[in-house]
Amino acid sequence: MVRWFGLPLLSFTLLALTRAETFENTAIVRTVELGGSLVQVTTTFAVKALEADAKIYTVALSDAERQTTSWIEARVKGQQKVLEVVDRGADSNGVHLLDITLPQPLGLNASVNIVLDTIQTHATYPWPERASQQEPQSLKYRADLLVVSPYHTAVQRTKIRSPSPTIHSYTSPENVGDFTLDAPVTKSGATVTYGPYNNVPPSTNEKFISKHQQPVFVHYNYEHPVVQVPKLTRSAEISHWGANLNIQDDIHLRNAGPALKGHFSRLEHQTQTFYKRSAPHVILGLALQLPAGIRNTYFYDLNGNVSTSRLRPAPSVPREAQPKQYSLLEIKPRFPIMGGWNYTFTLGWDSPLADSASVDKTTGKYIVQIPVWTPIPAAVVTEAEIKIILPEGATDVEFATPFPAVSSFTSVHTTYLDTTGRPVITLHFKDLTERHAQPIFVSYNVPLSAHLKKPVAVAVAFFSVFAFALITRRIDLRIHKK
Repeated sequence: MVRWFGLPLLSFTLLALTRAETFENTAIVRTVELGGSLVQVTTTFAVKALEADAKIYTVALSDAERQTTSWIEARVKGQQKVLEVVDRGADSNGVHLLDITLPQPLGLNASVNIVLDTIQTHATYPWPERASQQEPQSLKYRADLLVVSPYHTAVQRTKIRSPSPTIHSYTSPENVGDFTLDAPVTKSGATVTYGPYNNVPPSTNEKFISKHQQPVFVHYNYEHPVVQVPKLTRSAEISHWGANLNIQDDIHLRNAGPALKGHFSRLEHQTQTFYKRSAPHVILGLALQLPAGIRNTYFYDLNGNVSTSRLRPAPSVPREAQPKQYSLLEIKPRFPIMGGWNYTFTLGWDSPLADSASVDKTTGKYIVQIPVWTPIPAAVVTEAEIKIILPEGATDVEFATPFPAVSSFTSVHTTYLDTTGRPVITLHFKDLTERHAQPIFVSYNVPLSAHLKKPVAVAVAFFSVFAFALITRRIDLRIHKK
């Protein structure tokens, strides 16, 4: 998890210079797993301490790499505990520095292996940009040749793995004779390896970057749809009277693969489907893992209800228990989603409130956990808006997000039979991946008077209608009385 805060530029520079002699990288191995909307990057730093009590290790990311990185997590190799990562922003050279706090200080010449896992979004693009129904899909990926670091690096290499052995082209770097006498790049099967590059000096300064850093491109075949969600709006409504949690997602889905060249041929599509050789980059359906115990599931688009879906529900499990299975929803849109096409639909369900809510025995407050989103396999959500609608009369509202939101605010939502309205928490996020599918915790109080608002409102409405009926029966509207 990454924490953000700023430092004055002078203090930041002095801090970076002070730590430059704290560690040495004996080896750096960066492994890039290419995909569609998501690219997995794992970088292993073999680190040796050059002074005693060294505890803060700094990782550097270029500005381009930081812009596409939406998830960062660090661990010591072989351990499950996640290390604290603090993003201190960009320095004067445009390099972003991340401070990783080690579990315990290292002694002089002690070593440790740090594994940095990142997920990049919007890091690939279709090339060529247009393709017909029969043509394959190819993507391009851009990366920096060298892993920059504020420390001296003895040796480093980068392995870029394609999901398909069909790699059309890759960049051969130039002017790397200072770091290697061998071939600067090699290819074996579906893997392109840059390096090894030896004796790389501290590389976060402008002089090194302008002289040695360069972009590399890998052009590869990708046989799966490139799924993106440009806009997701989730509404979670909590009802105590109904003991229910309603989740509704308004999803704008897009196939970000190469745009369809020419006209769409229904005959060609049906022929491919009949012979089970449909183009792999066409979105024909989605399989979503929904929570166990859901009911009243609905799926509709702009034209109405969509019946081409199938739900395999799983029984409800207690909130404290770890669910061993999920409800599986198989969605089939009304039409195949070709490259560059969009599909907007609404998906919703009800679930028992007891599966996600509890009461704090110390404070008496209700605590409800709301998932940030329900992952769509291999998809990225560019913009997400999460609305959490609390019961009417809820007070002392607090919430905690698993990672920082872009923005948040509170408002009031009024619906049927409401008097004062319901508090609403609205959160905005960007570039969500499957790793971001974590719960938001919301705590609040609901006094007895607030619980009674609904039945009182219903009773008042009923007696108002009853009184109105009595009054109207006693009014004589005849012009001529008998």
